[in-house]
Order: sequence, then C-alpha cells, then structure tokens
Amino acid sequence: MKRNRNNMRYSLKIWNGVNKLMLFGALVVIFFAMVALFAPLIAPYDPGRIDIENILTGPSPSHLLGTDSLGRDLFSRMVYGARISLMVGLIAVGIAAVIGIFLGAMAGYYGKWVDVLIMRFVDIMLCFPTFFLILAVIALLEPSIVNIMIIIGVTSWMGVARLIRAEILSLKERDFIYAEKAIGASDFRIIVRHLIPNAMAPVLVNITLGIAAAILVESSLSFLGIGVQPPTPSWGNILTEGKSVMGAAWWMVVFPGVAIFITVLGYNLLGEGIREKLTRS
Repeated sequence: MKRNRNNMRYSLKIWNGVNKLMLFGALVVIFFAMVALFAPLIAPYDPGRIDIENILTGPSPSHLLGTDSLGRDLFSRMVYGARISLMVGLIAVGIAAVIGIFLGAMAGYYGKWVDVLIMRFVDIMLCFPTFFLILAVIALLEPSIVNIMIIIGVTSWMGVARLIRAEILSLKERDFIYAEKAIGASDFRIIVRHLIPNAMAPVLVNITLGIAAAILVESSLSFLGIGVQPPTPSWGNILTEGKSVMGAAWWMVVFPGVAIFITVLGYNLLGEGIREKLTRS
C-alpha cells in the first residue's frame, strides 16, 4: 500500500511538471497528422464526388459537416484539406530551414566579409513584408501546390539564419571546436558534425512556430484564389467557396475556420512549450 502511494505521488509530481498547454498542442498536432495520414480511410466519400441532389445540405448523419454548393461532402473535403495544408506547412518550413541553416552556419563560422554579406542580405529580405513578397512572386508564376511550398520556403528562412548564426558565434569559441581544429578536422566536418547539431535547439522552436505561420499563409493565399486551386481541397479554398453562401450555409465557413484556428493554436502552443522547456534547462 505504501509503495502504491509513493508511486501515485511520483506520478502526480511528473504530471504537475508537464506543461499542460504544450501537451494539448502536441495532441492537436498528432491528431491532425493522423487525420492527414489516414485521409483515405477516414473520409466517407471521394472529396471530388458531386451530388446535385444534396447541394448545401446541413450537417446530418449521412454528411457529418454538410455539403457544399456542388453537393460534395464537406467532411471528406476537410479531411483531405488537412493533408494539403499540413504538407504545405511542413515542406515549406523544411525548405526555409535548409536555406536558413546553411546561410546562418556560413555567416557564423567564417565571419568577416562572409558574415557581412549574408547578414546584409537577410536585412534586405526582412525589409519586405513577407506576405506581399509572396503575392508578388506568385503573380509571376502559375498557382500550384509546389509553387506555394517553394515560395513560402524561400521567403521565410531569415529567422532561422539569424538563430543559427548567433548560436554558432558562441559555439565556435568552445574548447571542443579548438580541439577539432587541432587534429586537422575540415571546416565541413566541424560545421556539420559539431556546430549545427549543437545549435539546433532554438531552431526547433522556430520551425514549429513556422509551420503554423506557413499554414496560415497557405490558407490566406487559397482564400484569395491564388493558392491551392480547386478541385483540390484545402481549408483556404473551402473558406473561399463558403464566402459566397455564408448566409445560407454557415457550415462552409465555420468548420474550415475552426480547423485552421485549432491547428495553428496547436503548433503555437507546442512551440511555446518547447521554448519554455529549453529556457528552463
């Protein structure tokens, strides 16, 4: 009995040390990731299936979230839309991370004119409002999922570059780096094997928050009609379709809006929780 009480107290102590908001964010992220991964198994209908007999019908047992102006099942389109939105967020942030880590590592390690050149380029990029820069680039290209991911990625790497540079400026003066140089290790080995792995902690926070920002940007672009193009479903273009029938079909606006809100909130809470943990440690 005494052992059971001690185990219970230990479990409560662990639970009290857990950031509840971070846990909620992690559960939200995992939930939507599972929805996106198993979309073909979860969706009851083909997201492009048109049913003219059920146009703009409200939520019901046969159509859990109602139907759109073409009679397509909104729940199925929302499920497949999660796949598109999360894919855009992850790949766009992945592109931004690769560019930012590379340029930030070069600037921090080599310093001098390399640092000046790269950081002045970062300053120039930061002078442009990111969303309007994306709009300008998209205006020159054909709207597509691939273009959206690439454009968001190549216009949002500056924060990662600054973080990596700051960390490497500190790390490169440590004794283990001097020891690597003393045994003749190449710059590439020092940067890739030692500096970047030890500088990744704050970058992980930035990446997590960046996914939420990328999802918002994709949804905004799709809402404006220059993002993911119909009939491919994304939460943003579902909102666009619902805008014109908002008075008669509230579900066309409420459900995708709530999905975007909860997903972005989940990533933000997860990112803030990771930041808090790193700060304490």
